[in-house]
Formats: sequence, C-alpha cells, structure tokens
Amino acid sequence: MALPKVDIYSDWWARPNPWAGGYWVILSYKWIKKEFNKWYKLTTNNRMELLWVITGLKKLKVKSSVKIHTDSQYTINWIEKGWAQKWRENNWMRTKSEKATNYDLWKQLLELVDKHEVKFIWVKWHNWHVENERCDELATIALETLELFEDKGFKWEEK
Repeated sequence: MALPKVDIYSDWWARPNPWAGGYWVILSYKWIKKEFNKWYKLTTNNRMELLWVITGLKKLKVKSSVKIHTDSQYTINWIEKGWAQKWRENNWMRTKSEKATNYDLWKQLLELVDKHEVKFIWVKWHNWHVENERCDELATIALETLELFEDKGFKWEEK
C-alpha cells in the first residue's frame, strides 16, 4: 500500500537573534491544508528551524512520504550529511566535554525522520514560493499579536 504523500512548509525566525521568535507551518495532504504556529519569548533562529519540522512531523498520524520544503541549509545539511546522526551516535556530545547544540531538538527530529520517508527540498528564501511567502507573512503578523511561550530547551550563553 502506498504511503500518504504530505508536503510541509514553514517560515520562522527570532528577531533579533536570540530574542522572541517562532514559526508558522503549513501541512498539505491532497486538497487539505492545516496551519500551525507557536511563538516564544526567548529563542534562536536555529531552534525555530528545527521546531517547525518537528511540529509538522508530529502532526502526522501514520507513516507518510513527506516532502519538507525549507530555505534552511542548517536543517538540510545536518540531516542529509549525517552530522546529527553522528552526534546521536556520540551520545549527543560535540566534543569529549561539550554537549551538542540544540541536542534536545535534534534528538526529537531524528526520531521523527526515522518514522517516515522524508525528503528535504531546498526553497530559495523569498523567491515567490507561494507557501513559503504565506508562512513568512503570517509569521511576521503572529509574532506581534500572539501569546509568547517559554522555550524550555533554550539556554542563554554569554559570550
């Protein structure tokens, strides 16, 4: 039996970075589209890039063939080049003494990617991709109007 074919789109940000941020996700299956969003008081762009993919994949009720459309080279490279998997194999350690960055989210994402057939598709940022532009527009509006939550995994690091 063929797997359901699902497309997931999003936009996200933290402005300035780190600061308040969030994401807007469009999940598309056949003719049905659903939108999800969440906004945080203090977070980073990288955390939002991971959280939106996690959110979209968590919404799937059955194993699916998923195309994730993103302008994030960060997410695509860390999955497709195996860097995140290497961290998992090293117990989420970046070095012998240093935990991997955002390992709480990478762990969730890898578990979800393992459950589905996932293909990442790079979308050029703001290149008139309909769903990406809609997410960007809604994300911009939402950050100014929605309730902001705590990003419990975010750790402030003074440099």
